[in-house]
Amino acid sequence: MSASTPADLTLLFDGGCPLCLREVHFLRRRDRDGRMAFVDIDASDYDPDLHQGVSYREAMGRIHAITGDGTILRDVAVFREAYRLIGLGWIYAPTRWPLIGTLADWAYRVWAARRLQVTGRQSLEVLCADRCQPLGVDQAG
Repeated sequence: MSASTPADLTLLFDGGCPLCLREVHFLRRRDRDGRMAFVDIDASDYDPDLHQGVSYREAMGRIHAITGDGTILRDVAVFREAYRLIGLGWIYAPTRWPLIGTLADWAYRVWAARRLQVTGRQSLEVLCADRCQPLGVDQAG
């Protein structure tokens, strides 16, 4: 894949989260074909306009990825696609099944709601204080 060709999957990750970094390092090592790109949403230069409008607040609240055709994936679907691309799709394949999928989605939502606290980070509100548009404020001004 050339530098001008979009990645099959661009994973938006929290570079300040030690567990997220561990997962990203694993995926990078396994991505021998370079099919994935990784964007640190916690970097000061993160720009939602370059990533389908996924805001810092949205990306910090739950995992997002963008497919090569611009489709935004969220939650367990991100892991399902990332693992498929590195040849380990079988690990997340059962999350497509109705009961297991429902349980996996529920477990991910519980994790996402507590991730910052569990990893010793400040709350989403504190992290967003200087970086996010306040909720309910019209972006157009």
